[in-house]
Amino acid sequence: MQLQGKVVAVTGAGNGIGRQTALRLLERGARVALIDLKEDALAETRTLAGSTADRTSSHIADVTDVAAVDALPAAITAAHGQLDGLVNVAGIIHRFVPVAELERREIERVVQVNFWGTVNMCLAFLPELRQRPHAWLVNVASLSGLLPFAGQTVYSATKGAVKQFSEGLYQELADTNVTVTTVFPGNISTNLTGNSGVEMVDPGGKKVRATTPERTAELMVEGMENGSFRVLVGQDANLLDRLVRLAPRKTTDFIGKQMKGVLRGK
Repeated sequence: MQLQGKVVAVTGAGNGIGRQTALRLLERGARVALIDLKEDALAETRTLAGSTADRTSSHIADVTDVAAVDALPAAITAAHGQLDGLVNVAGIIHRFVPVAELERREIERVVQVNFWGTVNMCLAFLPELRQRPHAWLVNVASLSGLLPFAGQTVYSATKGAVKQFSEGLYQELADTNVTVTTVFPGNISTNLTGNSGVEMVDPGGKKVRATTPERTAELMVEGMENGSFRVLVGQDANLLDRLVRLAPRKTTDFIGKQMKGVLRGK
């Protein structure tokens, strides 16, 4: 299904994967509702959009604020006349430490943004999406939602919850007009993991090649147009997804040993 002339909302559109997804959608002829916490970040995305910026609208909202999220579909419809898709990118990590060293407020914030933020957006947008002849719902989980990484255990848990929630929605909406796609990025060259001072490694102990946000966005948008069930991004995501299904305990043990080395070095 082509995106030309469609209206798609993107959370986390002020940077990284969210920004690049918005720009890619614009290249494909869509109109895009940019959603982020930071007004200046949205302004920068619009600047990068260049001549296509007139097909965007900016919406400042916190995905954990239910009232603000509930107001978004009407605001986007007022700006564009329709609403055909939602891409949930917004997410955060926590400090790269064992769970016992995290403060409860850190844990709760990650759960609120990554899981409840996704749920809030889906609940608010699905009634409008269900009214369209065809609509897209894309939720960004993570490789960590398929295989946990020590030191990011709570983050992994929230992304696992996003996977289950998203694929549950896929089942529930299978006979409707809404196509549901779940995305599993591996190591992406954004500041999400870099801010934790961590380098991802593959099963051979080598540094994992990072996928660019631009390539990630390209794969995500291709997945939308193809109606893909899952989109795995990066060599690491594709490899570890296969390994954890073939040998779940051995793969989990291996990653655990690698991450213990990382944690000791911090």
